[in-house]
Amino acid sequence: MALTVLVGAAVGILLLTGQPVAARWTATVFALGVTAVRTIAMVREIFHGKWGIDLLAVTAIVATVLVGEYIASLIIVLMLTGGEALETFAQGRASRELRSLLDRSPRIAHREAKGVGTVAEDIPVADVEIGDVLLIKPSEILPVDGELLTEAGIFDESALTGESLPVEHVRGDTLLSGSLNGEAAVHLRATATSANSQYSQIVALVQEAAASRAPTVRLADRYAVPFTLIALILAGLAWFISGEPHRFAEVLVVATPCPLLIAAPVAFLAGTSRAAHAGIIIKNAGTLEQLARVKTAVFDKTGTLTHGHPTLERIQIAQSAPAGLTADRLLQLAASAEQYSSHVLASSVMNSARAKGLALLPATDAREHATDGVTAQCQGHTVVLGKAAFVAAATTGFTRTILASGQLGIYLGVDGQFAGALMMSDPLRENAPATVAALRALGVQETLLLTGDATSTAEHIGREVGISTVHAECLPADKVTAVAAITQRPVMMVGDGINDAPVLAAADVGIAMGAKGATAASESADVVIMIDDLSRTSLAVEIGQYTLKIAHTSIWTGILLSLGLMVAAAFGLIPAVAGALLQELVDLATILNALRALGDGHKRSPVAPR
Repeated sequence: MALTVLVGAAVGILLLTGQPVAARWTATVFALGVTAVRTIAMVREIFHGKWGIDLLAVTAIVATVLVGEYIASLIIVLMLTGGEALETFAQGRASRELRSLLDRSPRIAHREAKGVGTVAEDIPVADVEIGDVLLIKPSEILPVDGELLTEAGIFDESALTGESLPVEHVRGDTLLSGSLNGEAAVHLRATATSANSQYSQIVALVQEAAASRAPTVRLADRYAVPFTLIALILAGLAWFISGEPHRFAEVLVVATPCPLLIAAPVAFLAGTSRAAHAGIIIKNAGTLEQLARVKTAVFDKTGTLTHGHPTLERIQIAQSAPAGLTADRLLQLAASAEQYSSHVLASSVMNSARAKGLALLPATDAREHATDGVTAQCQGHTVVLGKAAFVAAATTGFTRTILASGQLGIYLGVDGQFAGALMMSDPLRENAPATVAALRALGVQETLLLTGDATSTAEHIGREVGISTVHAECLPADKVTAVAAITQRPVMMVGDGINDAPVLAAADVGIAMGAKGATAASESADVVIMIDDLSRTSLAVEIGQYTLKIAHTSIWTGILLSLGLMVAAAFGLIPAVAGALLQELVDLATILNALRALGDGHKRSPVAPR
């Protein structure tokens, strides 16, 4: 663009000094040079199967040169180079929040080799190992995930959660990398390496999002062929009817719709940026279009509709239990086996045991049976625990426990005999009913609950949330089958556990509640919500709908304005130079409209984030 401006200035000086011939040749040679470069690039794209709008620009430049409108040819060149400059600016504005994540990545950590209070040495973040004690100075970004060793600290977690208010943590709390320390130095013990910490996972997801290209953008590319044909036919008719070759050039000058190619990418970058700022990482821009059109929402239960922190309500010893087995012993054996499980219920069982002062026993030959349960050898006892069907198949004397509404049961067998059950209760998220209602208001027609829990528990949660269809006691394969059978598509699946990974990948849009760190669910999902807030799912749909609306509006704004100018030019109402200037204004208006996707679109979200 800078070179075009310089050439334009030179042409202006030549005209002012009374050298019109030199001005004409300068503009003509430069315009034809740009045309040659564009033609080569255009031919290469055609060989790759991409027909673009450049054909119109090249034809318009050549036509204006041939009819002597060299000022108009310069303006067209300026429009093309200026459009690219505007696109660069717009993309920079739209992706500001995305780039800020990358720019904020910590690179240095202060490690205290012998523990708290010793001299700290600066090391690369990549060299931090689990268990290292790190000093976090005031206003520094936490380099890795860790456990707070200081009595208390205040942290700005807005880069991770979008929450503007500082958050106070106390000793023992988990801190996430990417958080900004307050005004006092603190110490933490690293619980993850840099590569496996929260912030690195966010950065990786953002880089994947920035490199993607949306289906709507490809749709804009496909508009190029019919639009080019219409423009050439209209220009040819104007020339044929009027008998004036100038009309051909004048029509093509206003038929160079840079906004057709710029509007959709800018809108989708803006939408992705807005989502990232709200703690919603959208892995690829095409997901925004799918989110906008979601017709069915499917939910997992534990950790998604519920908090995922079940509490122990009571312990029931079975009549067939080994002699002398007490409730505390049953809980101790269950917790000891669960320490090798990654299921969300495992930590709840272990925490219940610790709360009673029960030590976890060492276990051997521990095995996790995905979604069913675990088996382990604990102090000479064979322990099996998990779902009713899993435990029933491995024990004798099994009887299903009657569960109260909202309860879930973890069944336990010891040495081949059914020993009893742990009655757990996982409270519903407070905003779960409002989130489902908000999704319906956004056009989601069907809602389903797919869970591996007992039917009574699942139906109770379904009624409380307002979900229309409930499928309980599902294995991962059952969930995939259920999603595949849904006719109202696209389908959005929301989950958080390892067992949700297959169905998240199978859904049209998989959303992982990834606030607690990277999981298999996060890897398989299209969207990762970095905040423990279910309402962000409806916000993601809202952002998708608003972004798609802005993208289509911008595309059609460019098309309709250009068509209107072409018709006016065909009747000789717009001279070539004036038409080129008007088209530049169309470009600017369309880009600015696309940037509206950075905004909320509504005064209030359907469900206000917590």
